[in-house]
Amino acid sequence: MADFETIRRQRAGVQTIAIDQGLRAYMNKVYGLMSVAMIITGAVAYVVGSNTALLQAIFGSPLRWVVMFAPLVVVMIFGATINRISAATAQLVFWGFSALMGLSISYIFAAYTGISIAQTFMVTAIAFAGLSLYGYTTKKDLSGFGTFLIMGVIGLIVASVVNIFLQSSAVMFAVSALGVLIFAGLTAYDTQKIKNAYVVHAHNGDSEWLGKSAIMGALNLYLDFLNMFMFLLQFMGNRN
Repeated sequence: MADFETIRRQRAGVQTIAIDQGLRAYMNKVYGLMSVAMIITGAVAYVVGSNTALLQAIFGSPLRWVVMFAPLVVVMIFGATINRISAATAQLVFWGFSALMGLSISYIFAAYTGISIAQTFMVTAIAFAGLSLYGYTTKKDLSGFGTFLIMGVIGLIVASVVNIFLQSSAVMFAVSALGVLIFAGLTAYDTQKIKNAYVVHAHNGDSEWLGKSAIMGALNLYLDFLNMFMFLLQFMGNRN
């Protein structure tokens, strides 16, 4: 993984200024895409979660399994096909995925009080901002944590699926605690990875690649934020 500061020192004058300006614009686009996706997710979750009949129709039938696992399938296919689709198509898929995620978590508005959801969201936003800022500014190479964190995510998915059938409160607590720590680490790691990817490829001038890279970066940070929020909600949420 290329180090941002090392590359900066290798380039001087106008070129360095151009990279700095381009990086700021690129990161603003990443955070902007992520923010829009979060708004879509929140809007869909609120609309569906506020409709008791609709919630019952979805989560009170086998359809709940489709709603629960569809986002995972979509994001895996999206990641595998991103290089074969245009940036415009990738952005539309991202919006669709964020709406699907909103549908899959809409139950929280029936399970938790609105105040506790809002409080948890604010705590998550503050923590995310601090962790992402750390990943952006630190000179420490975080790439070594990547494999460990990804393995942790896989472990969380397996444990969560198993606990659907076990319904163990102890397992749920352990998964939630580890989930918060893992996605906190991924927030810093992914932010640095996004920044370094731009610096390495900025000189290519490939706007299509940069567009799709920004979408994938936004997707990664979106998932970090949303998962951290959901795991924190297990601790902070007051159930209805």
